[in-house]
Amino acid sequence: MAKTVINVDGMACEHCVKAITGAVGALSGVSGVAVDLSAKTVTVDHNPDEASVEKIKAEIEDQGYDVVE
Repeated sequence: MAKTVINVDGMACEHCVKAITGAVGALSGVSGVAVDLSAKTVTVDHNPDEASVEKIKAEIEDQGYDVVE
């Protein structure tokens, strides 16, 4: 398992937390998602063979948020 921290802009409320947690958490290979609104980060525990970092970032962007490199 890998732990990846992704910087995300545009998150402001509990709705944002639920949208990202639900979408990323539904990906195959993801075992945990933690959203930190104040730090603007999403921490994901995942199997990189099933859920690549690129796939996770794409899912966050599909929810309408901006991944910051």
